[in-house]
Amino acid sequence: MDEIRNMGEDSLIDKLLEQVPAAALGTGAAGAGDDCAVIEADGDVQQLLKTDAMVEGRHWDPDTEASRVGWKAVARVISDIAAMGGRPEEFLVTLALPGSVSVDWATGLYRGMGKCLEAFGARMVGGETTRCPEGAPVVISIAARGVVNREQVTLRSEGKAGDLLLVTGKLGGSLEERHLDFLPRVEEADWLTRQFKPTAMMDLSDGLAADLPRLARASGCGAKLDHSALPLHANCSIEQALNDGEDYELLFAIDADSVAPLRESWAKRFPETALSVIGSLCEIEEGDTLSGGWDHFRKD
Repeated sequence: MDEIRNMGEDSLIDKLLEQVPAAALGTGAAGAGDDCAVIEADGDVQQLLKTDAMVEGRHWDPDTEASRVGWKAVARVISDIAAMGGRPEEFLVTLALPGSVSVDWATGLYRGMGKCLEAFGARMVGGETTRCPEGAPVVISIAARGVVNREQVTLRSEGKAGDLLLVTGKLGGSLEERHLDFLPRVEEADWLTRQFKPTAMMDLSDGLAADLPRLARASGCGAKLDHSALPLHANCSIEQALNDGEDYELLFAIDADSVAPLRESWAKRFPETALSVIGSLCEIEEGDTLSGGWDHFRKD
């Protein structure tokens, strides 16, 4: 019997979705395969639905301060909503933990969640707690609803050959605890999708080597990457930028003619945040081969 650790995450998701009858799959503007599901609504605003989970020992070390874990759990979801051009609204939290977890740790976790929600104008509206066996890791699951103006909805799937690829901020080194304190690019994504709407966009959570092929594949394209143009955090290598993951920067494609005016306007609006051209979309057969990044079901 084959094991899921031999499949890889993307192949597993495809296999699972094959088991769902077509009539039971969502028919919204976007579903599985994007950062969020986009649900049609009346008027000029659409709904964004997102769920995300973190597991102790995978997404944070057991000795990590609880409030930082809470911030990260919420910020990851907000980052996905931002990558669709949206704004976070309501959040539901499910927490599974052994009975031996201290009350101080649990309250610290929620304190961190609350700070992140407040910082980005979102609200916790409910959730669930359950007990797992002693020795099992803590599991945090977040479900959220966001909203997005119809004209700002940005998918992964509308890029085209010739579009240039850009990334915000710097990459690499997230394992040096940067992944616990990052700020989702909500303001930047809102401005970008209003002023210079990308043809395709996502956030970088699994590493550029894993996420860029997903964006290119969703758009029916290949991708050419200029490794020398990657914006690196201090003391980080190109390999770290490709593979570390959890940068939570925006990766997007945009028409080449828009890049010069975009970069000029960006420098005035966000002078502290780099915006780098790192490659281009191309025909599938012309694309680079990238492998690496984070895969939950890659064999250890």
